[in-house]
Amino acid sequence: MDKSKKYILAIDQSTSATKTILFNQKGKLEFRSTIPHQQYYPQHGFVEHDPIEIFNNTIYAIRETLAAANSTEDEIACLAVTNQRETVMIWDKTTGKPVYNATVWQCQRGTPYCDELKAKGYSKLIQQKTGLIIDPYFSASRLHWIMNNVEGLQEKVQKGELLMGTMDTWLLWKLTNGKVHATDYSNACRTMLFNIHTLEWDEELIELFDLHKNMFPKVRFSNKIFGETDSSVIFENPVPIAGLLGDSHAALFGQNCFSQGMAKATYGTGSSIMMNIGLEPLESPEGLVTSIGYGIDQSIYYVFEGNIHCTGDTLNWLKNEVQLINDASETEALATSVENNNGVYLVPAFVGLGAPYWDNQARACLSGMPRNTTKAHIVRAALESIGYQVKDLISLMEEKGGIQLKELRADGGPTRNDFLMEFQSGILNRNVARSEIEEVSALGATFMAGLAVGFWKDLAEIQSLREAGKLFEPAMDQDKITTNYSGWKKAVERARLN
Repeated sequence: MDKSKKYILAIDQSTSATKTILFNQKGKLEFRSTIPHQQYYPQHGFVEHDPIEIFNNTIYAIRETLAAANSTEDEIACLAVTNQRETVMIWDKTTGKPVYNATVWQCQRGTPYCDELKAKGYSKLIQQKTGLIIDPYFSASRLHWIMNNVEGLQEKVQKGELLMGTMDTWLLWKLTNGKVHATDYSNACRTMLFNIHTLEWDEELIELFDLHKNMFPKVRFSNKIFGETDSSVIFENPVPIAGLLGDSHAALFGQNCFSQGMAKATYGTGSSIMMNIGLEPLESPEGLVTSIGYGIDQSIYYVFEGNIHCTGDTLNWLKNEVQLINDASETEALATSVENNNGVYLVPAFVGLGAPYWDNQARACLSGMPRNTTKAHIVRAALESIGYQVKDLISLMEEKGGIQLKELRADGGPTRNDFLMEFQSGILNRNVARSEIEEVSALGATFMAGLAVGFWKDLAEIQSLREAGKLFEPAMDQDKITTNYSGWKKAVERARLN
């Protein structure tokens, strides 16, 4: 590796902003810039982003980060890209302009077509091919909407004038000035159009969603060079682009969950729980999905995944709506000020329940309150609800999926709360390792990119860079686990009666 190459520059294109981050050869974050972008809500349930704004923000953030580091392109070994998953768009490859805004993973416009497909009996076929359930969360139904609601697209697609892609594909295409139209396995598998067994775009599904195979990007292993920046776009000399990974998959890789049974939990507004299940696409337990974790060195690693709607956002509710706290940092002291939850449970189904229940009609429920319930009990119940929801998914993965959890690696803001981490370890009866890594998704993409260009030699070297955070070991007896969790399951039943 050229010793003048001091950094990898990671692009983290998330739902609310685009970050650019410089990591050094020890995997340490040195500089970063964050540029938020506009959220568009043209009608109820519709969520969009402007792809041109996102690309312009990306260029601006790259330049801002390099200026802050007093660095130049000559010190950059390569660019890495991690992105919000499932957000998807279509653009005209001749003009380079989007035919419509990017439709965001939160967008529900595909619901009617998803319902139609379920009614016609396609659920089993789609799950067998893609590992996913039929849901507007995944990209396909929103692509179907664009193709059937923007005038002239069916004629254009027949002429081969349209391209589709997730946000990694769009940024790659723009940075290479239209020379490379590609994605990686982790992003492809979340579209509901990619067959995780044949490892190809599925022609039957493409036809089902009124799309055309000539629109689709090539799918590549993440630890490969995808292309180079074009001097007409940015940088005088070409810089390789590598390490494309969807954000949750990048977090799995950044957490070094390289072997079967290793799992990560990202505690954010909601939570993504992902377990490495090895080299075979096992059928997922009901309520979960099977996805490709990542593709590396001609091998595909599969995962079980479950997504929880409301974890960290429950703490926002305590602060903003019911005003029981002034800041999330207060919750630990309040929770530990009482001996137990006093039978109080909060099921934070403010927007329904995600995995493993997938019940959009469920509503938040605070139950079991005796007369001596205090603010501290409610705050404790809110924190415990995060731990219970994670247990719901891990228990399914272990009991129905047949894979024993080795260790849960946790990242995200709420993990700073020691009470939550201790409770999580106790209710799981497993070790929970809190990550000390900042920007874990960006770091995961950076590690992949570094392997592609020789910045790091192999996985063993990457593992040597991992900073071991605090390890929480289980300290809850089995009777207490059983009693607490039984109370949670009853509380969930109450929430689902609404």
